[in-house]
Amino acid sequence: MAERILIVEDEKSIARVLELELKFEGYETGVAHTGSEGLIQFREHSWDLILLDLMLPEIHGLDVLKRIRSSDKTIPVILLTAKNDVKDKVAGLDLGANDYITKPFEIEEVLARIRAFLRLSNGSQNASFHRFHDLEMNESTRDVNRRGRMIELTPREFDLLLYLIKNSQQVLSREQVLNAVWGYDYYGDTNVIDVYIRYLRKKVDAGESSTYIQTVRGVGYVLKEQLNETEK
Repeated sequence: MAERILIVEDEKSIARVLELELKFEGYETGVAHTGSEGLIQFREHSWDLILLDLMLPEIHGLDVLKRIRSSDKTIPVILLTAKNDVKDKVAGLDLGANDYITKPFEIEEVLARIRAFLRLSNGSQNASFHRFHDLEMNESTRDVNRRGRMIELTPREFDLLLYLIKNSQQVLSREQVLNAVWGYDYYGDTNVIDVYIRYLRKKVDAGESSTYIQTVRGVGYVLKEQLNETEK
């Protein structure tokens, strides 16, 4: 799937050049010519990176950036600034912009900056994304799904399943699970693990053709696929 870039730039000739060059490089693009239009596009669609001019009509670029960062802390934002806007550059970086490019710019520089930030962004997402067969977990958004079916978990259930998926195929002792998920200073009933394992099985494995959360009698637990009897 092509990466999506939002261009928020009031100078239509600059916006058009950026749009054409990015499309030629294989990116999908959206264009907004005012600050308010940029915010609407940001909120209504999914983007991988934003090119944001500072001198925008209706809503100034810094205010647009502030509103973007209030709801999304991670999307890369590259500012497009005039040569002498030193204060705005500093303010933009302080508000969470990732970088800035001074006008007039060479398109090769813009493309290079975009590639660099998309690599960083994708690497960060991959580090927080975990998959076991058709079970997927996103550590940063705390979303969980199996075959596209969203699974609602409590914070403790999520942490338990995350520990299992990070150590899939490994048999984990009850002590390992307790220390990793509940902490070394937990002095409550150790049967709490059994209770939460039952909760997870109902949410993750119930009604599926195979189960993932297995008990190894006398040892602990393991995340390993096992076909149900009717599927064997």
